[in-house]
Amino acid sequence: MSSADADVQSDLVVVRREGSITRVTLNRPRAINALNLEMFEALGAALTAAEAAGSSAILLEGAGERGFCGGGDIKEIASGDSGLILATEYRVDHRISVSRAPVVGIMDGITMGGGIGLTGHARHRVVTERSRLAMPEARIGIAPDVGGHLLLARAPGRLGELLAATAREMTGGDAIALGLADRFVPSERLGALGAALADGEDPETATARFSEPPPDSPLLAARAWWDPLAEAALGAAHPPASEDPAGAAQRLIRVLETSSVREAGDAARAMRGMCPTSIAVSLAQLDRTRSRGLGLAEVLADDLRVVGRLARRPDFAEGVRAQVIDKDRNPRWSPARVEELDPRELATVLAPLREGERVLEL
Repeated sequence: MSSADADVQSDLVVVRREGSITRVTLNRPRAINALNLEMFEALGAALTAAEAAGSSAILLEGAGERGFCGGGDIKEIASGDSGLILATEYRVDHRISVSRAPVVGIMDGITMGGGIGLTGHARHRVVTERSRLAMPEARIGIAPDVGGHLLLARAPGRLGELLAATAREMTGGDAIALGLADRFVPSERLGALGAALADGEDPETATARFSEPPPDSPLLAARAWWDPLAEAALGAAHPPASEDPAGAAQRLIRVLETSSVREAGDAARAMRGMCPTSIAVSLAQLDRTRSRGLGLAEVLADDLRVVGRLARRPDFAEGVRAQVIDKDRNPRWSPARVEELDPRELATVLAPLREGERVLEL
């Protein structure tokens, strides 16, 4: 990086060279670093500059005390060119996964939605005792995107379905147990980790040196009751969720609500609060990703196709209203219940790419 580029800064993303590395900081702390189009473009430019400069690593972090990133700026997505915003975001997610300069993603504090897209596909993924991860898109009428279905599909057993259908949060220990993170580094050691990276220490060596064994994962323990119930609803005795998403969602809620397991009732109540269409689409996409063995580029292409369509449905506007604008947390979904899902509408959402629709160019 030239002297003119060594301290490139913008209002929302700060990029600076520190020794051997490039440090990239999301700088919108009042909004938990919610990501907008300007930030995606700045992140893309930062990756280009870091690679051109021969940085030994890219340290990706968030400003403020609340967390790395609360997700995408859903108000901008709802009111702007959603296709352009999503395509720009997904290109950044993919570039992070293949960057010549390995990205070290610091998931300290809240890391949700788009924040997982930036860090979950990085070469080195760090969580702390403060980490709170989730893919909560079903709360706002869309579905896990940013390659999230790939990460959820790789989770042990059927835990991906639990996370997608209930928007359940993960601790740092959960994230490592489920394969969404690699190292547990106490937050008080993050400064020393950054200094070691800047001094040229190999990222794998440095993240290992400052890490400690992660705490136990309560979510992993949930497999004992969740997996048998999810398998009864979604297993080989039934049509695949990718072929019958409405039926899959309906069977899952029915199995949970008729179970004598207390945690199953809790999961059913959480699922009832989510957008029914989002749940069905998520189950279908998880099944498609697993059964076809899709990679990140293919999943991101699916995300642009499917989430782009969901973003144009009334449920997304209603989810944004309920969660961000009016904040009454009382969305009025259409349809209101999974029992009312229309298989034909779901087929339209999940259909192959149509002529004239945006293609993801990586």
